Amino acid sequence: MSEPTRGIARAASVVAIGILLSRILGFARNVVLANRLGNSPAADAYEAAFIVPDFLNYLLAGGFLAITFIPIISRHLAADDPSRARASFRAVFGPVATLIVGLTAVAVIAADPLVGLLFGSGDRLDQAQLAEVVRLTRLVLPAQIFFVIGGLFTAVQYAHGKFLVPTLAPIIYNLGIIAGGLVGTWAGEPSPTGFIVGAVVGASVGNFALQGWGAARLGYRPQFGRPDFRHPFFKEYFWLAFPLMVGQSIVVLDESLGKVVAAAASDGSIFGLNLARRVNMVPVGVIGQAAGVAAFPYLALLVAKGRHAEMREAMGRTIRTVVFASGAAVAAVLAVSQPAVRVAFQHGAFDEDGTVLVAAALIGYSLGIPAWGIHQLFARSFYAHRQMWVPVVAGTIWVLPAIPVYLLGYRIGDVPGIAVASSIVITGHAVTMWLLWLRQHGSDGLQGMPATVGRAGLGSLVAGGAGWLVSRGLTGGAIPDLETGILAAVVGGVVVVALYWVTTFLAGAPEARAVFRRR
Repeated sequence: MSEPTRGIARAASVVAIGILLSRILGFARNVVLANRLGNSPAADAYEAAFIVPDFLNYLLAGGFLAITFIPIISRHLAADDPSRARASFRAVFGPVATLIVGLTAVAVIAADPLVGLLFGSGDRLDQAQLAEVVRLTRLVLPAQIFFVIGGLFTAVQYAHGKFLVPTLAPIIYNLGIIAGGLVGTWAGEPSPTGFIVGAVVGASVGNFALQGWGAARLGYRPQFGRPDFRHPFFKEYFWLAFPLMVGQSIVVLDESLGKVVAAAASDGSIFGLNLARRVNMVPVGVIGQAAGVAAFPYLALLVAKGRHAEMREAMGRTIRTVVFASGAAVAAVLAVSQPAVRVAFQHGAFDEDGTVLVAAALIGYSLGIPAWGIHQLFARSFYAHRQMWVPVVAGTIWVLPAIPVYLLGYRIGDVPGIAVASSIVITGHAVTMWLLWLRQHGSDGLQGMPATVGRAGLGSLVAGGAGWLVSRGLTGGAIPDLETGILAAVVGGVVVVALYWVTTFLAGAPEARAVFRRR
């Protein structure tokens, strides 16, 4: 294994542990949400309140700040010029902070018509629900200030190969939501207000204050004063980020499109669909996101140093590993989704109907797990080459086709059909990214990818099918009681792990054989 690949593996281990802890807390957050709010109109209002803030974040490429800023910082660090790296940070900080504060104020004022535009037509939500979504939207909007500014603090830490403090941000954010929700619903009518306030507090501490401290330790401190929108460093950042601002990528809009379509269904459908999506993002985060976050600074540095062959080799190996691990995750969801959802969420206000909905939607979403990991790594590889337009175009061209696909999915399969539609669209996007990479950069480093996909697919079918038969045999095909659900989830999961490894090993997967060699 080459040194860049070993570096990525070490960093990915740190990031994966942090993401795993974050996802565990995110899982606990979902349990508390389901327990306190259930599959109810109040839960739907909570989910709907995040659409406008998320889009605001997207307008400033808030979710991509690390991606756009790391190549700039890496170039200066590769040239052994840390003073220019710090100067570029100061030049970008002022304009970005000014823009996000101003846009947040505008969004607070315009929340009423914006929410009405999204949910007011077709009797998606009644007037009382619309008013509640507007109120919650205004409460949560300030969190975007902390996310966007904190994204700059996080970027400089990633560029220096520092991953520990950034991994704490989502952990603290989830703790804030959990604490706020528990306090807010401890006495009185269950309401999403406490969860919303907790989200703002968690973002201010985990994403802003803590990340500011982490950046300051490396010498990156903002200078407060009149922002200079004409500074060369800000212009460089702006033109790198601009494609991400104007391109309406399906990766970003997937969640919001699902919520809007699900609003036409029965009460609790928005919450149920998004709960399934968040559960599905646990393996996506631990496998695909961890690899992408860890790989990007190394890939960007290799490109900055002109070591393109090493970059492609490291990228290809990482993608193949992600595909292999994703196949096991798909098999596990196929096998034990219903007993696992029952055990995790069917308590308090969350009823059996919610379990059926979330389990079915989770299976639909799980089909896209490999594609989420593939697209993240291809996207970061393009970003490392400062080719920001390519992933944006690939994501944007799927937005318009996605709308009828989501609507058709809902028409054919109700709310779980939306999840299947999402996986179809995300897979199409990932394949598009793959083809564009081959066209732009060739196949170096990607030899054996079709074989890897085939082995992972075979392993998923065999292990997932066998695990499902075992799980179903234990539950009788019905929603089980708690003890039976635990037994079915554990036994089905063990069957999946064993058969996936055996199947892929016999099929000649190097990743499966590497596990055997290590042991």
